[in-house]
Amino acid sequence: MRADSRPKGTSKAVVLSAVLHLGIVGFLAFAVIPCSFYEELFATLHLPASWNPITCTKPVSLQGEIIEAELVGITAAPPPKSAKAKPVPDTVPPPPSVPPPPSEEVPKIKTLPPPPEHPDTVDQEKIVADAAQKAEDAKKEQEEKQRQRAAELDAQAAKHKQEEQKKIDELFAKMDAADSSRKQAESKAKQAKQQMEDLKNAQDNGRENLPYAEQAQTGSNGNDADLRAQYLAAIQNTLKQNWVGPDNMPSQPCLLHIVQLSGGQVVSAKVDSSCPFDEAGRKSVEDAAMRANQLPYKGFEKVFSRNVDMFFKP
Repeated sequence: MRADSRPKGTSKAVVLSAVLHLGIVGFLAFAVIPCSFYEELFATLHLPASWNPITCTKPVSLQGEIIEAELVGITAAPPPKSAKAKPVPDTVPPPPSVPPPPSEEVPKIKTLPPPPEHPDTVDQEKIVADAAQKAEDAKKEQEEKQRQRAAELDAQAAKHKQEEQKKIDELFAKMDAADSSRKQAESKAKQAKQQMEDLKNAQDNGRENLPYAEQAQTGSNGNDADLRAQYLAAIQNTLKQNWVGPDNMPSQPCLLHIVQLSGGQVVSAKVDSSCPFDEAGRKSVEDAAMRANQLPYKGFEKVFSRNVDMFFKP
């Protein structure tokens, strides 16, 4: 049994010895590799720097300005041994003496004089008063600008309103003119229609060139009298077409005096004092003649008269 256990113990010792030697060799290899290699390796693998067991010692950086120095001689060299030097003839001039570097001058700190025991309150009050006055002036200036701006806006609004009102007035004027033209056209059409009806009624009565009447009228049966009657009837129809009066007008004739120019243009119209109408009724009759403006003329040249007196009956 002992003979069998010896080879097993020997092989185990050999393995442990080999592992120990390999550990020593690895430790020496790690010790030979510089610390910068480990830092670069951890940075390349993007590993945290705290995991690196071997880090390079960082140089200490002190505060203040950089001091420049010049190295004289060999660092850590032992001092030369004293030996008797042979006398050398003085043929080389001595080196010029280097003056020591100038010492930095420390800036002098100027001390301020102590504040006065009793400060001048008058100057402080003046400064405060000036600042308050400036603030008040700035406030007044701002208010004045705001008032001017409001006045400008009001002026612009008034101008815009005036322009709009002018446009509205022009529109109403055009509408009134169009309405007046329409009424005038309707009046002329109505007048022409009435004249056509009068002529038709006269022909239906068997009498040519006579105005229509509810009752037959007697006369001298002359051409001038018939033309005169037609002329007055045409004027009567024109006045009725342009007459706008009250509803309570009496059914009585009112004598009307008309002054006209050649061609039938009305110059004036005035009711007689014997007219039984009231003031409104009289004015409506006069307005009818002035509103007609143009009385019948063509075809009635023989019986035309500058002054026409006729009875108007509503």
